[in-house]
Amino acid sequence: MPSGSLAGTALVVIIAIMTFLASLTVGSVDIVRTAAASWQSGVQREVTIQIRPRDGRDMDAAAAQAAALAREVTGVASAEPYSQADMAALLEPWLGAGVSLDQLPAPRLVVVRLQEGARPDFDALAAALTDQVPGASLDDHRGWLERLRLTGSALTGFGLAILGLVLCATILSVLFATRGAVAGNRDVVEVLHLVGARDRFVAGAFSRRFLRLGLRGSVIGGALAVALFVVGGAIGREASDPAADILFGRMELSLWGYSQIGGTALLIALLTAVTSRMAVMAHLRRLD
Repeated sequence: MPSGSLAGTALVVIIAIMTFLASLTVGSVDIVRTAAASWQSGVQREVTIQIRPRDGRDMDAAAAQAAALAREVTGVASAEPYSQADMAALLEPWLGAGVSLDQLPAPRLVVVRLQEGARPDFDALAAALTDQVPGASLDDHRGWLERLRLTGSALTGFGLAILGLVLCATILSVLFATRGAVAGNRDVVEVLHLVGARDRFVAGAFSRRFLRLGLRGSVIGGALAVALFVVGGAIGREASDPAADILFGRMELSLWGYSQIGGTALLIALLTAVTSRMAVMAHLRRLD
């Protein structure tokens, strides 16, 4: 495949597209895993006591009593009730500023922070709350953690499946391009084979050429993907939404994610060279 030929240019474009798609997949999986890990880390360090409002109830006193019960549990670092101002700030991203909680049947929350690596007796705390603070309930977020784990695993598996399909498509594209290059240089290949050139020598010439094409295409595709993530991260920082940040975290690619994109680009380039070499070796074996 001569340098600058239509077939060579087409293969570079195909490899660039495949690398771009593979890099998008790898980067998206990294963002999902980072967000899920951040969520799990935050959720595992805290539990929440919820006190539902009742007619005539002193919510401040009930919240203080629930916090005192939580502080008595081994493994609890702190327990602080949310004031009305804290609750208003928490609901502001959804309900707007200036919300009066006196007009809403909003529960009072007590945030219980745990010591590092501690496993408090949540069942005992829940029983104490039921007995001494009617209407109070403990949420240890186990249901959320399980759903989050399953969702993260499913999205990661889906992303890896897409990556596998992209790599398969790349292999097939390189295979057809190699066959076309061998067919275009059929006379030269057969003469070299007849005069005693080793198969590894002939296959090496093809693999080196395809490696250069693969590197060119993978660098272009990987660079476009990196540029997209950088621009997307900058736009996300400028147009940050507090509610979205609370729910999903910052949609920014980590340094490890960028290194994975570089590794993916290198993998596709090497895959291009290896696939072309195997295709040429198979053709030379048929000549025997």
